[in-house]
Amino acid sequence: MRAVAFSSYGPPDVLRVMEFDDPQAGIGQVRVRVKAAGVQPFDWAVRSSGWTPPGLTVHFPQVLGNEFTGVVDQIGDGVTGFSVGSEVLGWALMACYAEYVVVSVDQIVHKPQNMPWEEAGVITASGQTAHTALKELGVGEGDIVLIHAAAGGVGTFAVQLARAWGATVIGTASERNHDYLRSLGAIPVTYGDGLVDRVRALTPNGVDAALDAIGGGALHSSLELIKNKNRIGTLVEYAAAEQLGVRCIRSQRAKVRLAELVELYVQGKLHPYIWKSFPLYQAADAHREVETGHVRGKVVLTVD
Repeated sequence: MRAVAFSSYGPPDVLRVMEFDDPQAGIGQVRVRVKAAGVQPFDWAVRSSGWTPPGLTVHFPQVLGNEFTGVVDQIGDGVTGFSVGSEVLGWALMACYAEYVVVSVDQIVHKPQNMPWEEAGVITASGQTAHTALKELGVGEGDIVLIHAAAGGVGTFAVQLARAWGATVIGTASERNHDYLRSLGAIPVTYGDGLVDRVRALTPNGVDAALDAIGGGALHSSLELIKNKNRIGTLVEYAAAEQLGVRCIRSQRAKVRLAELVELYVQGKLHPYIWKSFPLYQAADAHREVETGHVRGKVVLTVD
């Protein structure tokens, strides 16, 4: 099979289309012919510096990609609920920029028939991260939640999830993304100096929870607005979070969590936003796009 991988750390140009042996489905697994795979900041962090979360190790040549969608083309022993031809979406860590991926059935769900391949390819990673974070922060009916970097990949899902669960959302973003945030149901506010005063002007009764998906001064601003530190969380500033006594949040992926996201999509309450789409062989260009830090929603690779 063809897959995009790298054999040394460095800029996007280290990514190459390489040939690998076709993977084979084992017990309780399926093989999926990939149609689309999302691109995340996680991917370029691994590629550029070798950073990996606990439990993962880079082995050269290393394939990237943590979320995918495609068609099951091989079934392992003991598999039920899926068959050859089933359209699915799911996750596999550092494996998805490829023509095929082998996964446990605990890592996939059925793709709705009306969900485009590109959208199905980007819902798993950022969607589950946003879901994990908001659940840990206890966001629900009647809350006012502040989401930093609300127009990004995680932010886009977090805004929609919070709204679906009955919360009012204030989202930080540059002014060029304010109309976009309004379309998602959020109240936009410009980030930067004076953020705390701008948020207070919008919510005289205060803010109940905050999610930091960008870093920088977001945690300090949140602490000025929210008294309960257990309802402030970050996805990026772990060292600062420990010092300040707020939550460090890491995505917790689960089949039931992904199924809930898909059901919200079916109900019309969750819509992935595709910023740009690239064919697999242009993965380096996709990484350059994500590294700009100005992506609205998600970038996706398509596999033909």
